[in-house]
Amino acid sequence: MGAKLFQRHSRGYTPTEAGRDLLKVAESAADQFGQLAGRIRGQGAEVAGDLVVTSIVGMSNLLVPVLASFQARHAQVNVRFLTDARVFRLEYGEAHVAIRAGSVPEDPDNVVQSFGGIEAALFASRKYAETHGLPQGPEGFARHRFVGIEGDGTRAPFYRWMSQHVDPDRVTFRGTESAALLAAVRAGMGIGFVSLHEAAGCTDLVQVMPSRSEWNAPLWLVTHVDLHRTPKVQAFLAHLKAEARSWTGAGPSVLAASA
Repeated sequence: MGAKLFQRHSRGYTPTEAGRDLLKVAESAADQFGQLAGRIRGQGAEVAGDLVVTSIVGMSNLLVPVLASFQARHAQVNVRFLTDARVFRLEYGEAHVAIRAGSVPEDPDNVVQSFGGIEAALFASRKYAETHGLPQGPEGFARHRFVGIEGDGTRAPFYRWMSQHVDPDRVTFRGTESAALLAAVRAGMGIGFVSLHEAAGCTDLVQVMPSRSEWNAPLWLVTHVDLHRTPKVQAFLAHLKAEARSWTGAGPSVLAASA
């Protein structure tokens, strides 16, 4: 086109204005090709190749056995299980199946299915209860310490409820990992939300208040429309739903308390 893309100088090259414009277009094209490649890789007719599953943090104790039994059935599948605070982009082929919490995902290019929910309640360690007692309700929170999430971006309704009913100064331990928050509650550092599933295996915890429906967070199975009907994704979804029935007897109604 007769345009100069780089200016040469003693230390190398720098892009011209036309070069910077070209770079923007190239980055967009690279994203689009990455999106296409991700979808093509997932459209094979066989249950083989990479299976990328992403979930909210804290579900590995439930999902890893499911992934293991699925791989045992389909030896040609390579499993990648990703957990992160960020939302993986299904349209770019970053994952085949996502398990998300909170409000219904609204991307029109995704297929969304209900997958039970997280039930959580406030718990404290027996040591904390013996030392400080337990509040009978929110009116007694001002005399207690709490364990809470770091940052304001959480989608978990129980942590949003905590931010509305507990003075920030009373949240004396904060963290970003569900395992760390559970460990802090068990160590007696304060009262905190724990999923009923996790609490069932912790004999050193006592429940402070009954679980409330407003604390529950729905879970969603999310797949991209271009990959939803592929044999690999359909096989895994069927396997996951079948295995999840054994978690509570009627589906995954109590899972790890992270969102």
